[in-house]
Amino acid sequence: MNRAIITPAALTGAALDDLKDWLGITTARDDTALEQLLRTALETCEAFTGQMPLTTLCEEVLPVSRNWQSLATTPVQSISAVEGIALDGTRQVLAPQDYALDLAPGGGALVRTLRAGPAKRVAVRFTAGMAATWHAVPDGLRHGLLRLAAHHYRQRESGATEPVPPAAVAALWRPWRRVRVA
Repeated sequence: MNRAIITPAALTGAALDDLKDWLGITTARDDTALEQLLRTALETCEAFTGQMPLTTLCEEVLPVSRNWQSLATTPVQSISAVEGIALDGTRQVLAPQDYALDLAPGGGALVRTLRAGPAKRVAVRFTAGMAATWHAVPDGLRHGLLRLAAHHYRQRESGATEPVPPAAVAALWRPWRRVRVA
C-alpha cells in the first residue's frame, strides 16, 4: 500500500490522559514517548483489524486505470480530492468528470480514472476511520489500544520479544477484525 498520513489522529488530549491514568503517570515528562506508543498501537490495531480506528486524513497513490481499484484503507468516510501525478512528479487536480468514485458498503472505496492526461498515477485524498474522537472508538478497541501502549511502555527496556499484539489485546480486537479472502 502506498499510503501517506496527511493529518494524523489527535492523541494529545483524551487518549494521552487515559494512557497516563492507566499507567499511573502524573507528570508530562513522558508525554511525547507515550503519544508515540499510542500511535504505534493505532498502527498495530489497523494492521490486525484491517480498519483504521481513529479518523485520519490520508492519501493513497494508485496507477491510472479505467478499471475500478480499491483503496487499501478502511473505513473511508469521504474522498476530498483526486490528483493526477505525471512522470516528473508534478500534480494536477482532476476534474470530477475525469474520474469515478464509489463508496462500498463495508467501508471501502473504489476509484477509476476516466481521463488522466499526462498522469501515470493518481493520488486520492480521503478521510478514513471508525471514530472521530478517542471516546467514540468502540470500547474493546480503545481498551486494547491502551493495553498495548501500556504493555510497550512497561517492556521498553526488558528486551523481551512477545507476539504483537499480545493475546489479551488480540482477544479485545478480534470482533472488529476483517478477514479478506484472496
